Amino acid sequence: MGAAIPEERRLVIVERVRSRPLVKPGELADELGVSIETIRRDLVALEEDGLVRRVYGGATGTTARAFEPTFEKRRMRYRDRKMAIGRLAASLIRPDDTLMLDIGTTVDELADVLPLAYRGIVLTNSLLVANALASRDGIEVITSGGRVRSGDLACFGPVSEAFFRDHFADKAFMGAGGLHAHMGLTDYYPDEIASRRVILEHAAERYVLADSSKLGHVAFGKVCDLAALSAVITDDHADEAGVTRLEEAGLTVMIATVESSATAGDSAKGGQRTRV
Repeated sequence: MGAAIPEERRLVIVERVRSRPLVKPGELADELGVSIETIRRDLVALEEDGLVRRVYGGATGTTARAFEPTFEKRRMRYRDRKMAIGRLAASLIRPDDTLMLDIGTTVDELADVLPLAYRGIVLTNSLLVANALASRDGIEVITSGGRVRSGDLACFGPVSEAFFRDHFADKAFMGAGGLHAHMGLTDYYPDEIASRRVILEHAAERYVLADSSKLGHVAFGKVCDLAALSAVITDDHADEAGVTRLEEAGLTVMIATVESSATAGDSAKGGQRTRV
């Protein structure tokens, strides 16, 4: 069985790790038709994504939640890319839109750059988003409530799900743990996955904000198929082949150009190109 594309090969590895107590690099190399060194690099990458745990003699499964990077690490990682994605997302918003802003460090960046002309309602399960917008004149912020997770101050659980079931929005902007052409949108926390599924059903347009490191990756649990999404907004560091696979799977890919800090604030639309 050959698996030349890293994303597809790593998906197979994750499936094997989840179904066995221990997998060995040699066994995976034979099954996938690649070298042991290639498998070892794959295992390193998968461990960084929290999908496997390397141990003596091979790799074993783990609850992805325990290995998701800390909030502070995630917030600072690829910050320039997330800022560019936030600016492109902001350019899609009309002054009177009702928005659902989900949890995620890239969604936080969007909240910081909402257009000054925006005067709509923001529904959110992120206390960080609520804090960023609470002082803005003309914006009504409504939080979902529920249990609060430390770090990114995410609200989750039945209360949060019920909140989104009772509301509807023009546009939803969601974070991602991973976005894969075949596995769809995935994330780490089951409780938050449940809320995201409700958000998808209650928004007319549904955008995923995912920096290029998320493309091709598969997180712990599935949120939805790509067909449920209006588009993904990513950055220009994205692998061209990976973008093409998403497009061939039917997803619109919008790409924001990462700008220098000196020019980043010049225009909400400056330096962007969009793939449709």
